Amino acid sequence: MGMSYLILAGGIMLASWLVSSTLKSKFEFYSKIHLQNGMSGAEIAEKMLADNGIRDVRVISTPGQLTDHYNPADKTVNLSEAVYNQRNAAAAAVAAHECGHAVQHAVGYQWLTMRSQLVPIVNVASTYMQWILLAGILMLRTFPQLLLVGIVIFAATTLFSIITLPVEYDASNRALAWLENKNMLTQQEQAGARDSLKWAARTYVVAALGSIATLLYYISIFNNRR
Repeated sequence: MGMSYLILAGGIMLASWLVSSTLKSKFEFYSKIHLQNGMSGAEIAEKMLADNGIRDVRVISTPGQLTDHYNPADKTVNLSEAVYNQRNAAAAAVAAHECGHAVQHAVGYQWLTMRSQLVPIVNVASTYMQWILLAGILMLRTFPQLLLVGIVIFAATTLFSIITLPVEYDASNRALAWLENKNMLTQQEQAGARDSLKWAARTYVVAALGSIATLLYYISIFNNRR
């Protein structure tokens, strides 16, 4: 299992690098397609929220790159500085996608609710999980229950990554449907937004596969402890 896992982990790392590199190049390319409607990412977001009857969510700018997210705790759509200010297909795609999460929150989308409930558990797990797993492997013969605890904690983070998939895909579908139904983009711009979100979603797929593979690896160590 050790060699098999190394091969699988290497394949997943390669896939992750390829997807991330492709995503970066896609966003750079579609960032050059300026919107004919002249709207910025912030304006796109504000209009999508308004069109969905959402009045209690603020659109704000957040520092950094790829820091875009929706925060259900304070009901804010956080757009990175580039997305917030720029007026191109990539910015429109990201802004609408994050508003897709706001729409999910507003309508009580069950997968988003489940993911939100797991956030506190995952935050705690990420702090202690690696140390527990390492100690569990070192003490496998004398105290195997410790590794089992680590596996249960890791399973929670794996479940989180799996639940994230329908959440992200649904947000993208909501975004693309709104952009198309409201004629916000030209055909070329719409195609760019769709392609951008497609590759962004694939990063979550690779992450989920990596988490599942690692979980199975730890389970195999526990099962073969004798």
